[in-house]
Amino acid sequence: MTSTSTILEQTAATSLLRFATAGSVDDGKSTLVGRLLHDSKSVLADQLEAVEHASRSRGHEAPDLALLTDGLRAEREQGITIDVAYRYFATPRRRFILADTPGHVQYTRNMVTGASTAELAVVLVDARNGVVEQTRRHAAVAALLRVPHVVLAVNKMDLVDYAEPVFAAIAEEFTAYATSLGVPGITAIPISALAGDNVVTASANMAWYGGPTVLEHLETVSVGSDPTDEPARFPVQYVIRPQTPEHPDYRGYAGQIASGILRTGDEVTVLPSGLTSTIEGIDALGESVDVAWAPQSVTVRLADDLDISRGDVIVPTASAPATTQDIEATVCHLHDRPLKPGTRVLLKHTTRTVKAIVKDIPSRLTLADLSQHPAPGELAANDIGRVVLRTAEPLPLDAYAESRRTGSFLLIDPSDGTTLTAGMAGTAFADVATDAAAGQDDEGWDF
Repeated sequence: MTSTSTILEQTAATSLLRFATAGSVDDGKSTLVGRLLHDSKSVLADQLEAVEHASRSRGHEAPDLALLTDGLRAEREQGITIDVAYRYFATPRRRFILADTPGHVQYTRNMVTGASTAELAVVLVDARNGVVEQTRRHAAVAALLRVPHVVLAVNKMDLVDYAEPVFAAIAEEFTAYATSLGVPGITAIPISALAGDNVVTASANMAWYGGPTVLEHLETVSVGSDPTDEPARFPVQYVIRPQTPEHPDYRGYAGQIASGILRTGDEVTVLPSGLTSTIEGIDALGESVDVAWAPQSVTVRLADDLDISRGDVIVPTASAPATTQDIEATVCHLHDRPLKPGTRVLLKHTTRTVKAIVKDIPSRLTLADLSQHPAPGELAANDIGRVVLRTAEPLPLDAYAESRRTGSFLLIDPSDGTTLTAGMAGTAFADVATDAAAGQDDEGWDF
């Protein structure tokens, strides 16, 4: 029998950190990412040669490491990040998926996209400018998306003579604001992405700082969650019925465990039908196992032949979520076409897609001061607001505050399949954030 300690050890041994970078325009996000890739020796020789050539053509004496991530022609011409750039790299201690997100206000939706699956967000601040409105906006988005860890990277310390008081003042201001939003973990690091101070190697110019470098923190920060603390959720992706002479009666339900642990012998309920059975067996990588946990991909066999198809969710009977057709959620609108009450959409939740209608848009959030605009009438691109939805079929939707995976969904245009909106069921902010907006509006947001 697999023990809880074995599960935790195996999860830690194969740890993958998804993280996103954010910050105001020209704070040095792409340069930081380029420095991380370059100094951790994660850049191929031909990539570095291409960057060096492009840098020389622009009149730079040293390679412009920002070009490693700013891949669009418009990004290179303007010297800004427009789209989310994903980079994959690894060190001996951990594997990483990095999302370099834009800093402009009009690309807030791109940050939401990049940070939606991130377990850590690196928010950059220019040491000369300190905490600005866009910094607060990115902290609010990180809190909205329940990103577990936030790193405040105070960049361009070389331009303020590596002064400790400058760093301390910025760190104190940001930490107070982010904590008021409910961000659980904040680590402040003084850096110079251009010079490489405290990015991969410790800086000789800031002896007063005794904390980790950016890479050291990324390699050692606790990632993932203890699967023993979460109820199991298993969205079915595919029903396996080989019907071969070797397996004439085999019926398995394949998918990725979204959260928690499944064990043979567990009593389970299939949602939304409510049918019940017992787990007879679990197959993983071609072998039968007695236990499996998130985020493993497995095939589950049940003791009874039930009517189960793609989109159903297998859950422990003792901790089954309620199914509902009426959904209240916080959403970020991603499309240039506005979202209005009465809009008919497709709602995709885990592996299930159902028809839905937007019944109401009660409010729109102003991230700059966390105030709300009641009854806005519509949500435009990059807007974040509250919506009320009605689905054609019941869904086993968890609150986003309890499960980022099974509490999130997408709204899709049924006519062409375009993604319109990203949603988070229930109240996505921490309760303590209500105080941050005190005085803005008596009704406020239910953070």
